[in-house]
Amino acid sequence: MTILADDVDIVIGVDTHKYTHSAAVVGARTGAVLAELTVDADPAGYQDLLDLAAAHGSRRAWSVEGTGGYGAGLARFLMDAKERVIELDRPHRTPRRGGAKSDPIDAVRAAREALGRTKLAQPKTGGERAALAALLAARRSAVDSATDVQRQLHALIVSAPEELRQRFWGTSTVRLVQRAARLRIDERCGVEMKTTARVLRSLARRALALAREAKEHEMAIRAIVREWRPDLLTQLGVGPIVAATVLCAWSHPSRIRSEAAFAMLAGAAPIPASSGVTNRHRLNRFGDRQLNRALHTVVINRIRLDPATKAYVEVRTKEGKSSREIKRCLKRYVARQLYRQLEHPPLDKS
Repeated sequence: MTILADDVDIVIGVDTHKYTHSAAVVGARTGAVLAELTVDADPAGYQDLLDLAAAHGSRRAWSVEGTGGYGAGLARFLMDAKERVIELDRPHRTPRRGGAKSDPIDAVRAAREALGRTKLAQPKTGGERAALAALLAARRSAVDSATDVQRQLHALIVSAPEELRQRFWGTSTVRLVQRAARLRIDERCGVEMKTTARVLRSLARRALALAREAKEHEMAIRAIVREWRPDLLTQLGVGPIVAATVLCAWSHPSRIRSEAAFAMLAGAAPIPASSGVTNRHRLNRFGDRQLNRALHTVVINRIRLDPATKAYVEVRTKEGKSSREIKRCLKRYVARQLYRQLEHPPLDKS
């Protein structure tokens, strides 16, 4: 088993913030702090950090916190410069004597923690993955906002004047939104009637606009997935949203070391909970919950549509497994299947 100290002479730990980054150069063999520097979080500051590192040796690695957040710009800059970047995804914050805390201290800790780890994480790539992540976030926001507006419509109709209530009572949400968006305001009505109708129309039109926005984002997501990894869409139960979610979590080949690690990332790997003569596992509630939700979507669709999955469910049910336990097993299987396909894409026969 190799560790980082076998490959490099120095590690530069970086504690990232919105406006500044604090870095510490640490010797790989001794763990001694060789230099410290705080710079602005901009290209000029990134270059200052690179110059500082170059002055202490060429065999180096960077341990950066928050490569998907405040450290994204620095990580891109370093990778463009062909530097070795390690993502410090979940740093262990040890108790400090007297409660001491500072950015330089956190930078030193980031470097030393990377030296102590045997499994090092790589930052996610940009390009298609970053574009999909942005589109997924925008679509999720539009869908959630549209759902909130629909709830507001239902709540408002419950307490609306009787004439308005009768127009919408018992209709589905889709028809309710469509009808409310076409409401005409009768100026001869009372102030409560006119105002309620006007608010209902405004909310309904907002819901329709958000639905159109979500659809536009989905079309853009589908286009990128078809260009990048169309083979994922051939899998039963995998649509553009599921494929994009999986690709954002996976990012690029060899970033995730094994299918077991991918399942753990997805929260689909059961956690051992044995004691004495018992041999049990408990539900894993950690990991990427959006990825876990994507796997759940695949499983639900396959239970409905795939004969082999239906047969598996029948057999496991006869063995006494609950529906939830069966779905967890299927999620683990789907995680393995998708990981292998991502790491070994089909050859282009064109």
